[in-house]
Amino acid sequence: MPSKVSKALNKLVKTQKKGIAWLIDPDKINSDNWNKIAELGNHKNLPDFIFLGGSTYTGIDLNPLVHKIKTLCPTVPIVLFPGSRFQLADEADALLFMSLISGRNPEFLIEQQVEVAERISQSSLEILPTGYLLVNDGEILSVHQQSQTLPLLNTEKQKILQTALAGKLLGMRYIFIDAGSGASSPVSSEIIELVKKRMDQTPLLIGGGLDSLEKIDKTFSAGADLAIIGNAAEKNPDFLVEAIAFKNWLNQRLFIN
Repeated sequence: MPSKVSKALNKLVKTQKKGIAWLIDPDKINSDNWNKIAELGNHKNLPDFIFLGGSTYTGIDLNPLVHKIKTLCPTVPIVLFPGSRFQLADEADALLFMSLISGRNPEFLIEQQVEVAERISQSSLEILPTGYLLVNDGEILSVHQQSQTLPLLNTEKQKILQTALAGKLLGMRYIFIDAGSGASSPVSSEIIELVKKRMDQTPLLIGGGLDSLEKIDKTFSAGADLAIIGNAAEKNPDFLVEAIAFKNWLNQRLFIN
């Protein structure tokens, strides 16, 4: 049976409401981030999810970090967004069990997944089978260097659509299209609209380069169900609160209309 994270993601699709996830990189969390987490714990404008992970983190145990976040912000589900098989924590609520289907590096297509399959199958984590695509305007960022893959280009519309559809047909219940942390431009509205039109009942997650309310608005308008904000919140933690308030306003307007 679906658990709370999958139910929440599917509810976004069914109600056509929008969600915000705050992506926290364990390597980059600082005092400003902790202060913001503490503030959010007593704030009415909460993110729908906290994603935890990064492309370079190699720490041994994420559980203490998960525990601290849960203590400060206990009502927000924590979803692992692992850059490698080492980024696991049984205290988290769910795991994006991703295959990097936009690339052809077997390590991130299937090898790392095989290495952790038995462990996570015995954990209490809610498993979210996710097709992960790297898409931008050609920038080479940390995630591409770590995964040794190149991004698909925003102009490669048909290839991106075919890749997302292949992921769905392989049984991946969620599609995550990511421009990469720190990308100067996000996944294009045309790509989001094209993919969502062909798989409208599949939760569509979009991240990377979402550093303004205008970009978030375009991302939602094109069909994204969940926007993931990471680098912009690292640089300016107050932007996260602005983005959540904007998302709430959009959802309220949808309900009124």
